[in-house]
Amino acid sequence: MTQANLSQTLAINIPSTLTLTVTHEQFIELALANRDLQLERTATGELIVMPPTASDTGNKNFDIAGQLWLWNRQTKLGVAFDSSSGFHLPNGSDRSPDAAWIRQDRWDALSTEQQETFAPICPDFVLELRSKNDSMEKLRTKMREYIDNGASLGWLIDRKNKQVEIYRPNQNVEALNHPASLLGEDVLPGFVLDLTEMWN
Repeated sequence: MTQANLSQTLAINIPSTLTLTVTHEQFIELALANRDLQLERTATGELIVMPPTASDTGNKNFDIAGQLWLWNRQTKLGVAFDSSSGFHLPNGSDRSPDAAWIRQDRWDALSTEQQETFAPICPDFVLELRSKNDSMEKLRTKMREYIDNGASLGWLIDRKNKQVEIYRPNQNVEALNHPASLLGEDVLPGFVLDLTEMWN
């Protein structure tokens, strides 16, 4: 096996007890070299390696992304993204929400080069779906980070407790118990996320 082939077959393995700090540029290189991994980076440069989503959670997330995609396809108001999309937020972090959406005018203001990498923009709308072993406090911190960096609406869906937390700028977090649907308000006009299958 050649050195080139060897480098392409190596897998990253970072113990949970090890904190690895990287720059944004190093993060891009790492992400491109490890496309099968789900990576994020905090504003202080801490690298976060996330395990693959459990099958059931992946199915629910696919349903959410599909509903957002269909609404956006019909309205053509912006650009929708799935959980594999990364964004370079104004505070310097690199994040990948489970679903996201950006207004068309804001997306068009980016250069083609910016659109083709971790776009230097915070989405207008973000959604995080809690997996079975996810820490709610860590997810809440991420949601606050999105709002602090320019998101206009955020939904944190906690399937375990059948709750949704709604995040908006300059407002207290709104908690809903077992909602059947969520409205996109003035951020996603006319969008209704059907949650009837989410709680099964």
